[in-house]
Amino acid sequence: MITNQGFKQRGLTLTGMMFWSIILVLVAVLGMKVLPVYIDDATIKKNLAAIASDNSLQNANASQIRLAFSKRAQVDSITVISAKDIKITKDKGKLVLSASYIVEIPLVSNISLKFDFETTSD
Repeated sequence: MITNQGFKQRGLTLTGMMFWSIILVLVAVLGMKVLPVYIDDATIKKNLAAIASDNSLQNANASQIRLAFSKRAQVDSITVISAKDIKITKDKGKLVLSASYIVEIPLVSNISLKFDFETTSD
């Protein structure tokens, strides 16, 4: 009889495969919930920067700037903030827009994730 002394079988058991599959699914679901939050933040930052660098809005009043953001937010489907959440300032004659907002994503039952963002146009 031939024996395999020194060789140990290795591999993934059914239990191990189920464990890693569950972990992989949980990470994928978490990623699908978190990624849109950061995409929205990048879109908001892009819109604030575009408005701040628009020469036609450099001498505009606050309501015109907020209207410009509202139009861009509607096109980009931004719902986490509104135009009234934007802080408008001037720094050395240059228009600076900023916004602070919180996004809360429910995960399971009473567990949720909270994201605090402070976005500026510069």
